[in-house]
Amino acid sequence: MRGPHNIWRLIRTGATLERTGAMNVVLDAFEAPPALRFVARMLGVPFKWLGYSGDPAMPPATRALTALGPAYIKFGQVLSTRPDIVGDELSVQLRVLQDKLPPFPTEQAKAEVERELGQPTDVIFSEFSDPIAAASIAQVHKARLAENRELVAVKVLRPNIEKAFRKDIDAFYLAARLVDLLAPGARRLRPMEVIEHFDGVVRGELDLRLESSAASEFAANTEKDEGFQLPTVKWEHSARRVMTLEWAEGVPLGDNAAIDAAGHDRVALSERVLTLFLSHALRDGYFHADMHQGNLKVAANGNIIAYDFGIMGHIDEYTRRVYAEILFGFIRRDYKRVAQVHFEAGYVPMDKDVDEFARALRAVGEPIFGMDATRISMGRLLSYLFEVTERFGMETRTELILLQRTMVVVEGVARSLNPQINIWTVARPIVSDYINKSIGPKAVLRDLGRTARVLTRFGPRLPDLVEAALVRQSNFEPPKPGGFKRWIAGAAILGGALGAAAIWLIQELL
Repeated sequence: MRGPHNIWRLIRTGATLERTGAMNVVLDAFEAPPALRFVARMLGVPFKWLGYSGDPAMPPATRALTALGPAYIKFGQVLSTRPDIVGDELSVQLRVLQDKLPPFPTEQAKAEVERELGQPTDVIFSEFSDPIAAASIAQVHKARLAENRELVAVKVLRPNIEKAFRKDIDAFYLAARLVDLLAPGARRLRPMEVIEHFDGVVRGELDLRLESSAASEFAANTEKDEGFQLPTVKWEHSARRVMTLEWAEGVPLGDNAAIDAAGHDRVALSERVLTLFLSHALRDGYFHADMHQGNLKVAANGNIIAYDFGIMGHIDEYTRRVYAEILFGFIRRDYKRVAQVHFEAGYVPMDKDVDEFARALRAVGEPIFGMDATRISMGRLLSYLFEVTERFGMETRTELILLQRTMVVVEGVARSLNPQINIWTVARPIVSDYINKSIGPKAVLRDLGRTARVLTRFGPRLPDLVEAALVRQSNFEPPKPGGFKRWIAGAAILGGALGAAAIWLIQELL
């Protein structure tokens, strides 16, 4: 990559990893081969004195990343969502990474607001507090709109943060290329994929318009969810580097004493936070992927409030259907059906033995079901499932790893509220309802309707497509252009498609 700063940054990184004792932790987590270990040591040991010491009270990996600064902290947070890359042990360590950094001056924040919104801060806001929270990328101020006295939260990016992150990401790409060169076959490394994923996450967080859009889409999906609310985005007071939201007043979901003092039912809250997450993931395919206690509150009316939409997860409808059926198969302990679904979806190569795969899945499920009900974990089940499918040739899918990581976090939130919660009892109705709606006869009719709409939209082009296909696939002369023949050809394709769909529907209903 460009510039000598990349080499210097890598040396400083290696020196810090060595000085904090994190070098071996990181290399072991990545299962680094000898060549990569040698280069890492060359970047670390001779320059150890240049490394940052960090906080000795922290575990080595979190100590090193925190000392290296905002980009490394954010990188560690993103890696914590990828246990498939760094392993379970390091992933757990990285989850506790906190990016609470010293705030930048309020006057600088006001200047950023004025530049982005085109008006003096005092004109837009009648009140504008000092920072109430400061992280690696942005900080938050409590303010009051001048126009209607409404309380709002104003999120402002740190000055020049884009340039600072760009420099470190350039160095990360250089490191990824070195790893590719020195360890092309190392298990679980996939360095360029990891850095590209991180780059995409950071680009999203460095443009607050994208976070505003995510919040708006999430609100539209969940507006009818009982017991759940989101702060409204104030679009007229938001821009690329500034995001203004309705103020979320409530008790932190991680403060059990305050929740009890406010008279809220912690058992009901524990079940609701789990069912809400499952509903968002399965029903909408769009979920809050950073759903820890720090991003959740309980309103005075008992509603759960979510905020901070920098990391959102997305799963397409087909994948949701497949994994809902897999999850439901585990709930029913029907391992043969779970195996068949993997093969039908093309997740496992067809040359593998379905019965052998089913036996491997049983080895995943039975120990979990043998546990006490209060210890059963869907997150653990998904983690074990991915391990087995990897052995049978299934490629890792980032969106599913993010789902599994978020599931673990949500389960942790639920259990912090109610240690006796039975995850399966709470999850089963949500998964069952989704199965009935997405795989049953009603779903077939809905899919048929969608197919018909697509065919209707392309109706005028169907005759030309038929003629082109005939020219390519036969030696016959193409039919002469003509209105009647064009409509006949189009009608034949549309009728054939609808007829095939109707036969499928009848078979499903019988």
